[in-house]
Amino acid sequence: MPLGATATQCVTPVTKSVHVPALARSLGASHVLMDYYQAMFERLGPRHWWPARTRFEVIVGAILTQNTAWTNVKRALDNLRREHLLVPARLERLATPRLARLIRPSGYFRQKARKLKAFTRFLRKEYGGSLNRMFRVPTRELRQKLLGIHGVGPETADSILLYAGNHPVFVVDAYTRRILGRHQLFQASASYDEIRRLFEGALPHDDRLYNEYHALIVNVGKEWCRAKNPRCTDCPLRPFLPDDSIGTAS
Repeated sequence: MPLGATATQCVTPVTKSVHVPALARSLGASHVLMDYYQAMFERLGPRHWWPARTRFEVIVGAILTQNTAWTNVKRALDNLRREHLLVPARLERLATPRLARLIRPSGYFRQKARKLKAFTRFLRKEYGGSLNRMFRVPTRELRQKLLGIHGVGPETADSILLYAGNHPVFVVDAYTRRILGRHQLFQASASYDEIRRLFEGALPHDDRLYNEYHALIVNVGKEWCRAKNPRCTDCPLRPFLPDDSIGTAS
């Protein structure tokens, strides 16, 4: 059975106090966001995201993808894989200048090399280098710890939690903000955490659902809801778009 069908069956009205914008609340966030999910899933099918062979590779990719396209990240990951460096201890021991050269395709490579080193030091000092131990930590506690690492912001921390650790945390990215902003589901001034809580308060706490939902959003953002020249008429989410937002590139 498709994931979407299972998730729909377990949707219940929001009963806890969650800060969400008035418009989304008035529409009934649970119903609206699951309708969005169903429309994308029926049109696009499963996305099989995140592309990685190991959990540590997911984490490295989450750091490298900051401010760059995935095609560039893949080239950097291929370099690290070729040198057998997608192992925390090996990456930590590697000289920073060499690491920077290997990940150069990802852009901002010197800064990202320091960020990768910071994560591997954190993993060793806090959890003896064990991802199993790290991901056994409760979600809220681990999220705060990850946010304390140099170079790890909310989107990166949540990507690590969701895609590498299977923690039910919704990842908010530029595509999410663009699509739902055009659909007027939150105010332009909404913070990252306000948007994240909108999803987490409206949807079942299911890491598989969050994974698939975010992957579908990324696909729609790339193919239809572009920053410039959006293709609204053919978009899977066209039925939900307010008439005054069609074809805009705000």
